[in-house]
Amino acid sequence: MNTSARGGRRPDSAPAQVARLLAMLPYLRSHPSTRVADVAALFGVSERQVVRDLQVLWFSGLPGLQMGDYIEVDMEAVEGEGVISVSNADYLARPLRLRTDEAVALIVALRTLASVPGSFERDAIDRAVAKLEEAAGEVAQQAAAVQVQVDGDAVAGVAATVRQALDAGHRLHLSYWVPARDEATERDVDPMRLVVVDGRLYLEGWCRRAESVRLFRLDRVLDVRQLDVAAEVPSEAHPRDLDAGLFQPSPDDELVTIDLTPHGRWVADYYPHESADELDDGGLRLRLWARDRQWVRRLALRLGGTGRVVDPPDLSAEVTAAARDALAHYGVQ
Repeated sequence: MNTSARGGRRPDSAPAQVARLLAMLPYLRSHPSTRVADVAALFGVSERQVVRDLQVLWFSGLPGLQMGDYIEVDMEAVEGEGVISVSNADYLARPLRLRTDEAVALIVALRTLASVPGSFERDAIDRAVAKLEEAAGEVAQQAAAVQVQVDGDAVAGVAATVRQALDAGHRLHLSYWVPARDEATERDVDPMRLVVVDGRLYLEGWCRRAESVRLFRLDRVLDVRQLDVAAEVPSEAHPRDLDAGLFQPSPDDELVTIDLTPHGRWVADYYPHESADELDDGGLRLRLWARDRQWVRRLALRLGGTGRVVDPPDLSAEVTAAARDALAHYGVQ
């Protein structure tokens, strides 16, 4: 049984460690006083890796528990005698009971994961979904009514390369289109994770060009190559909390107000915004954060008569001047 090596995944990677711990804990509960060497041989990893796994397990438990309720591992016995003793994990023997909303969310999440190109172990996901649907009964019908669409074949090759780099712990080189500047950029990225947000696949990683954590939409990746260089994500780099939404303005961003006619309402569907208020003529007053004025000017020119920048006033004046310059090239005054 070699759960760590499956799919070429590094045993010290986070996905491999989580998968191994989920299998290791039930084994340790049913085999008390097991030797570290035996567990290492069973799971196909080094003894040092088993000790690292136990150090993670030592601070694990169900959500809401206090420090004294965490799983207990006798680390003195592990490091001194090479024997593993685990306690305070009896709650793991209780049958798992899911509320209706939890079951629906879990089934939908697994179906979403299954639709990610090049993702994980598809057979295991399909088996888990089948078991959940069988146990959930009517709940599964509610989950089936939820339609989940994820970027598919168009980004399958990019997603597969990203997953290979994540599993191997390698750096990526991206040719990436930046719509705000309408240009292709070259950058090296140390991948951290692959995420799905609103049906779109994103690579989150440490961008060596920006020297910061960045999200890259896979359908905007023009080319991707896995480099024969180990990824080195700095210790200060942390995954973004996406619960508050994909776009989170920085202190340097500018709040822009755009009035849209009914034919310009599509902007609210395509771009994250702070607010959208209905106007009397059926249009919208959209307030959004802009990192780059050039992007706002291009959007306003694209909108033509279906939208206009109303705030800040100097940006509105810039858009008007840009429109007049464009018309002058066509001989229109």
